[in-house]
Amino acid sequence: MSCGGHGGHSCDGGHEHDPAELGISYSLYKKIDLTNVECLNEAVENSGKDVFKPWEERLSTEKFVESDVDEELLYNIPFTDQIKLKGIIVIGGENGHHPNKMRLFKNRAHMTFDEVRDKADQEFELQPDSSGTLEYNTKIVTFSSVTHLTIHFPSNFGDEVTKVYYIGFKGEHTKAHRHGVTLCNYETTPQFSDHKDKVLDSVGRPVM
Repeated sequence: MSCGGHGGHSCDGGHEHDPAELGISYSLYKKIDLTNVECLNEAVENSGKDVFKPWEERLSTEKFVESDVDEELLYNIPFTDQIKLKGIIVIGGENGHHPNKMRLFKNRAHMTFDEVRDKADQEFELQPDSSGTLEYNTKIVTFSSVTHLTIHFPSNFGDEVTKVYYIGFKGEHTKAHRHGVTLCNYETTPQFSDHKDKVLDSVGRPVM
C-alpha cells in the first residue's frame, strides 16, 4: 500500500511489512533523549513521551497521547546520537482519532506551531494503522545526520482530537566524535643514506 504526494512534497512509504522483520529494525527509541522531548498541545502533561516504546509494546493501548484544544500535535524530539532515519511507523487512535498527515523537520529544536507552517523537509499522507505494519520511508539523503526531529500532526480523519499510541523509528546511529583528527606521516621506504651513521651490527658496534 502506498500513499500519494501532498502539497508538492514527495510521499515515499506507506508500505506494509512483516511485523517480525520490522521488529529487528525499530530500536531507535533507545536513542531518544526522552527527558527533553517536547509534545505541544498534549492533553495530559508528559503523556507525549509514552508513545516511544519497545516494538513488542507497540500494540498496547494503556498509554497514549491525545491532543488538547484541537487536533494538532507537535513533537520536538532530540536524540542522544546522530541518526540516519530510514522509516517511521505511526499507530493512531480508532475511528477518526488517527492522524492523517505527518510533516517532518530536521535539526530545528524547539519548534512552535507558528514555525511549522514553513515548508517541511518531508510530508506524508497517513493511513489508519492499528497493527504497526505500515511503514513510511524517509528520504535518506535528507535525514542522514539527524540530531533532532520535529514531527507535526496537523489533522486527523475527522475527530475533534488526535490520539497516538506508538511512534517508531527505523535507521542507524553513530556516536558524534568530538576530538580532532591526528595526521601522522610514516616513512614507508627508509633510505640507507639517511641512517648510515646509525647502522649497528648484531653486538651493537657501528658498522663502517
